[in-house]
Amino acid sequence: MPTLQLELGSRSYPIYIDSGLFNDADLFSKHIRGKRVCIVTNNVVAPLYLDAIKDKLTQFSLDEVILPDGEAEKSLANFEHIMSHLLANEHGRDTTLIALGGGVIGDITGFAAACYQRGIDFIQIPTTVLSQVDSSVGGKTAVNHPLGKNMIGAFYQPKAVIIDINSLATLPVREFNAGMAEVIKYGILGDKDFFVWLENNIAQIKSGDKQTLSIMIEKCCQCKADIVASDETEAGVRALLNLGHTFGHAIEAEQGYGNWLHGEAVATGMVLAAKLAVAMNLLEVSELCRIESLIKAFDLPLIAPESMDLDDFVRHMRRDKKNIGGKLRFIIPTSIGQSEIRDDVTVEMLQQIL
Repeated sequence: MPTLQLELGSRSYPIYIDSGLFNDADLFSKHIRGKRVCIVTNNVVAPLYLDAIKDKLTQFSLDEVILPDGEAEKSLANFEHIMSHLLANEHGRDTTLIALGGGVIGDITGFAAACYQRGIDFIQIPTTVLSQVDSSVGGKTAVNHPLGKNMIGAFYQPKAVIIDINSLATLPVREFNAGMAEVIKYGILGDKDFFVWLENNIAQIKSGDKQTLSIMIEKCCQCKADIVASDETEAGVRALLNLGHTFGHAIEAEQGYGNWLHGEAVATGMVLAAKLAVAMNLLEVSELCRIESLIKAFDLPLIAPESMDLDDFVRHMRRDKKNIGGKLRFIIPTSIGQSEIRDDVTVEMLQQIL
């Protein structure tokens, strides 16, 4: 039985969360309709888990695409590489793509699935904290462009999300901590009790306690699933999931994709959003301090890059997908556990916090 179900009518799908799921051959095969499978992964994850997944899919005709690792690889060039591989190997509409890796692999594979022959099935197998708690759920797929992050993409849902917590054991500490930014985000934007739970379980999370990680991942996936079920294409409440991302995406684009990890940029972005809320008299300073303290507990940055000035931020923010009618829109925490969308932020306010 799946741990969770994301309810989207005919596009609903299960989210499985447990230890040892990579050993369950039936779990994979029951979500594959045709006879052909193409696994997309990267050169870091492939040596760890590719053979284990292939061993469970021996009844299918298998091939794979192995991309280089890193945020910079979520590019149109690699999207074209996947497309060329599928065409050269005569894959049809009955092929299922499997995204085996972190957020980059999930995003680019999902976008390829959305576009190839106008849409084929894909399955998410996320192997990082960030992808397990956030990017693998909800159907946002995309590639980056030098002028903006995730600007070329589609809303396209997977057939299933399979989360094996054991895969986190091979995750570098920096990557683990970067993923925690997305975890903390859920507590700030809509669940104060979860934020308090995180404060009380820092040691268990950092030690990799499986029961604690399972509770944490399930809580985040449930929050994401509930929001996506009510607003699949981000016409309203789903935009709250972008807390910290307006600042964060600007940092990533300006610094060069991969120099700051996505979670590191989002962590700083959430601090800046909280400082903006304090400046607007919407958030208590004491709550800003709690947010900073929890983020700092996972060795995440609190301060924007010294090399970036106000103009750098505004230039990238002008291209943000949330903007409407030329107005900058920000997700602002009004307390721990509550956030709102605001379009009344002035450049002068940004100058004050930057």
